[in-house]
Amino acid sequence: MKIAILKERASGETRVAATPETVKKFAALGCTVAVEAGAGVVSSITDAAYAEAGASVGDAAACVKDADIVLGIQAPELALLQGAKPGAWVAALFDPFGKRDVVEAYAAAGYEALSMEFMPRITRAQSMDVLSSQSNLAGYKAVLAAAEAYGRAFPMMMTAAGTVQAARVFIMGVGVAGLQAIATARRLGAQVSATDVRSATKEQIQSLGAKAIFVENVAGIEGEGSGGYATEMSEEYQKAQAELVSSHIAKQDIVITTALIPGRAAPRLVSDAQIATMKPGSVIFDLAVAQGGNVEGSVADEVVVRHGVTIIGYANTPARLPADASALFARNHYNFLSAFWDKEQGRPVLDEEIGNAIRLTQGGKVVNERLLG
Repeated sequence: MKIAILKERASGETRVAATPETVKKFAALGCTVAVEAGAGVVSSITDAAYAEAGASVGDAAACVKDADIVLGIQAPELALLQGAKPGAWVAALFDPFGKRDVVEAYAAAGYEALSMEFMPRITRAQSMDVLSSQSNLAGYKAVLAAAEAYGRAFPMMMTAAGTVQAARVFIMGVGVAGLQAIATARRLGAQVSATDVRSATKEQIQSLGAKAIFVENVAGIEGEGSGGYATEMSEEYQKAQAELVSSHIAKQDIVITTALIPGRAAPRLVSDAQIATMKPGSVIFDLAVAQGGNVEGSVADEVVVRHGVTIIGYANTPARLPADASALFARNHYNFLSAFWDKEQGRPVLDEEIGNAIRLTQGGKVVNERLLG
């Protein structure tokens, strides 16, 4: 069983799909691992480190030749897969809803595309969940980036010259990224509040020492959508939430938005009118900017100033922490394949629950129900 690791070629992508740690673990399963030269350089991993771990290091063609499985962060271009075995697995991020043409092309080429972002959010798949591992880092980085852009200190400071008031930080959306953002802002000494459309998150917010800001007595979303994500809000709830947020956001120094709905454009949470109520010098970090943005006027990888408020957001936030992001993503890949390892066959054999959830293509066709419905 040969596993190939290619250098990422997508713009702004700094991560790598395997580390020396996971190379050793794959070797222990009986796999041979081939890594393209230079694949880990941006993540602070040298070719020598891969070789020492037991991988062969060479050019892309040699790396992929006769590969049974190709692991990636972003799905590699088909031209890079020439020489892989027919029906080879490719496990990576495919953005299946946004890049349906890529999925169709993989089907036509005969590869079995495994979409890591479709990993079901169930207990036994937690260690394989790349969205959670990367969102955790994204929430952390969002707070640090906002703190850097903010022209004042985060914690309360009492000095002989007077007192510096703690920054007020408001987190909108309390998934994995939002919870980490709350925890990070609290560690930095900020006064933190947070909101979400899922009522079950109120206790999570409070457990981290933040104030929960919720719409009361209006029918909204009591439960979670598929896979633990929020679904779209009712019009009545949207109106009530907008009014509540408008009154709260005007008092905030920093706002971090994290709301995403799989397969759809990011919901709009902060309007230009709401931005105008914020104090000059305030900062907004839009973690959803790559999917259309939660904040009106946000632009990926650009600093926008509206009404004296600085709005920032990265197209690929986890890639701003390449070493740790790569380590976690690589472990997700290993945990996924090793969980289904069949010693007799010397290869992973997927079960229906997880296999059907993440498999996009098989036998020359698109087979995933989420794409066929």
